[in-house]
Amino acid sequence: MTHSTTVLVVGGGVTGVGVARDLALRGVDVTLAEAGGLGGGTSGRSHGLLHSGARYAESDPEGAAECRAESTTVREIAGACVRETRGLFVQLSSDSADYFERKREACADVGIETEVVDGATAREAVPDLAPETERAMWVDDAVVYPSRLVAATAADAADAGARIHTHSPVVDATVTDGRVASVTVGGELDETVEPSVVVNATGAWAGDVAETFGVSVGMAPAKGVMVSVDYDGPHPVLNRCREPDDGDIVVPHAGETVLGTTSVPVSDPDDYEREQWEVDRSVTECAAMLPPVADADVVRTWWGVRPLYAPDEDGTDRRGISRGFTLLDHTRDGVDNAVSVVGGKLTTHRQMAETTTDHVCDRLGVDEDCVTADRQLPGADDPARLDEFVTRYDAHGETDSDVVAAAD
Repeated sequence: MTHSTTVLVVGGGVTGVGVARDLALRGVDVTLAEAGGLGGGTSGRSHGLLHSGARYAESDPEGAAECRAESTTVREIAGACVRETRGLFVQLSSDSADYFERKREACADVGIETEVVDGATAREAVPDLAPETERAMWVDDAVVYPSRLVAATAADAADAGARIHTHSPVVDATVTDGRVASVTVGGELDETVEPSVVVNATGAWAGDVAETFGVSVGMAPAKGVMVSVDYDGPHPVLNRCREPDDGDIVVPHAGETVLGTTSVPVSDPDDYEREQWEVDRSVTECAAMLPPVADADVVRTWWGVRPLYAPDEDGTDRRGISRGFTLLDHTRDGVDNAVSVVGGKLTTHRQMAETTTDHVCDRLGVDEDCVTADRQLPGADDPARLDEFVTRYDAHGETDSDVVAAAD
């Protein structure tokens, strides 16, 4: 069976559903195909941190500014997809005081509000914080529940007319005269789709999907472990205030605390080793900030793969690769109706989608403004309804499985 669509979005993570939502709300005919359940790749396997931007302030000020703006927008439109916690950057006695100052100054330059407190004041706010805490810095971090966010975004896209297909992998494509003429989609959809434009929004898998269209995308994926432990002591998001390293983020969930993470290059986002040393190191390093987690029972562990874009990357340490996003128009590669959106973060997914949709609409001659920053997601203030969307789109991810209700 064959059907035509104006835009085929490949990938049902948070960016892909964001693109489908934005396109549909501008009146564009759009079909989305996801190989598994929505958010089953990187989106549903993070630590669940909604970034204030402070983490990247000195290394990537542009990306930090994007996070600062978009974290505010996500809060406004996503309601119960977000839990307000604040964030605390912690300087231990072994950490560089100069780095702390660089972080603070960089945040000021970007426009990220901070409040510096001494160690004693920080421990009053977080009693289990390490005695070695010299000082700390409050920032506006929060916790996000990706399963709800992805599913509610898809629901809004569907309400606006988008066709959302889960468990429908792209298996082949035909490129004729420099255009993607058709895409064979298997699984539950099991159709040949004839698109005017294809958007590749498959994250760490973007290189594999791009090859189907006969183009190359230089992905440099890196795996990282998350360790959820049985600790519910009240605390904000904790960030170790040092150069990024293993085990420097602690994220509070409902009755559990998520410790992370490592950064290890992988060549295949579907096939990599899950190694015990990553778990052990994350627990040990996070316990330097919050000692009780060292003895807490491990409830669950999971790995995610970062969708890093670095076409010239040839080293083994991928921590320095920008977390910003890139939009690739494959006209430069000889395929003039395909684009890939790569890199980025969950926090900035809406902006990524807006930039991509602006580009696609320009190509299509569609003159409609983006409305996604001002339109609240359906069910935003109703957790039960959000969880119904999660079930509808099989969007249950590892990140928030301790929070999001599963269907009976």
